[in-house]
Amino acid sequence: MGKSDYAVQCLTSGFNCSQAVFSTYCSELGLKPEMALRIAGGFGGGMGLGETCGAVAGAFMLIGLKHGNVYREDNENKKKTSSLVQEFTNRFRAINNSVKCKELLAYDISIPEDMKIVREKQLFSTICPKLVKDSSEIIEELLGLSK
Repeated sequence: MGKSDYAVQCLTSGFNCSQAVFSTYCSELGLKPEMALRIAGGFGGGMGLGETCGAVAGAFMLIGLKHGNVYREDNENKKKTSSLVQEFTNRFRAINNSVKCKELLAYDISIPEDMKIVREKQLFSTICPKLVKDSSEIIEELLGLSK
């Protein structure tokens, strides 16, 4: 089983999309998976508001973990991070037509009635695994992470 499959398994075992992507690869970048699960906990479901997909947010956090600047004058890493975020976004959008949870699910989970429909249609288990897999495969390629 590859790491992208592991990320999907993490999602289907009860963690959110952001936790699944971020925790799968974080140890390669020096962060313990338990800490990654905590950090990413609030980013699932488009930050609970249907905004940027949690699988995308998890990938952004990995980009920052690998290339983010730790000194304000580190313009090289700022540019590298920004460039990789843009590249990731372009690739994910090319596959899925959006990076917004409410557009990917076709429902706004911040609206209780829409959330009810999403649950009834089981969209978290039918759509989100593909998004986690897509995010994982893109981030593996962009950051040179293990597959």
